[in-house]
This record gives sequence, structure tokens and C-alpha cells, in this order.
Amino acid sequence: MSSSKQPITAADIAEVAELVAKAEPKVAYSAIDALVQKVWGHKLLTVLAYRAETVEVERLYSSNETAYPVGGRKPKQGTAWGAHVLEKGEFHISHNAEDIKATFFDHELIASLGASGMINIPLLVSGRCVGTLNISNVAGFFSEADFPTARIFGALTVPLLLNEA
Repeated sequence: MSSSKQPITAADIAEVAELVAKAEPKVAYSAIDALVQKVWGHKLLTVLAYRAETVEVERLYSSNETAYPVGGRKPKQGTAWGAHVLEKGEFHISHNAEDIKATFFDHELIASLGASGMINIPLLVSGRCVGTLNISNVAGFFSEADFPTARIFGALTVPLLLNEA
């Protein structure tokens, strides 16, 4: 895992977009994972579908299926995170382990993976959140300056989520 950020290139985006358009979902999710790893590095990457009817998120992809298996669900009703990310469609950054602990009930598992910082990217379609792309790294890694690159990662992910949701 890289501890520094690398520029994302048009060639990187085009290559992943091609796979998203033509490959099986698992291959395409893995390509997004590899692109995030190349550009930012990560300790964990997950893609979650938002199930509005139950106010839950369901894992469609995980870079670590042992810790976070595909199909797992988390309730988000009544949580500040759910209101911010799922209802308002806004990015959420956990700058450090204390932020993660205050936000996620599974903070100990997250910490066990070496993650002490996280960005949650809402996946939006016509202003409606349909899921999230979640990238964990070290404390202090993410800032608002990362939002443009995060939007690209999110845009690449949306078609896969819509196909599976």
C-alpha cells in the first residue's frame, strides 16, 4: 500500500471504464480496487448498496472478504453517518481512529486492519444515494482536497452498483 497519493490519469480512468462497461462485475470491481490502490493505496475498500426500504447498507464488494464478506449488512437508521452520507449524499471523512470509533460500531475490526482514517463516498444517481464506496487508510490521509478524485472513483462504481442493486 502506498502512503502517498499519485495522480489519476485519463488512461487509468479509460481502462477501468472499459472493464466496467464490458467485464463481469467481480473483474470490474477488482479493477476499481486496483486503481484506488495505485492512486491512493488503501487498507480496505468496500462497495455498499443502500437499501432504503430497510435503511441498511449491503456489501457488494470487499477487498478483504475474510473481515468484511460480500452480502453483509449494516443498519444505518437513526445514525448521523446515515443522515449525512445516505440521506444528504455528502462525503464523510474519518480523520483518525477516534473519528472511526465515534462513527462505526465495528471500529475494532477496522483498527485491526491497520485503518485509522476513512473516506465514505456517496454513490449518487440524479441526486439520490444508491450506495457508498468506502476507502480506509491511515490517519490524516484524506481531506476535502480528495473529493474530485473520489468523485471519479464513485462515478466508475455507480454502473456496477446499479447493475447489481
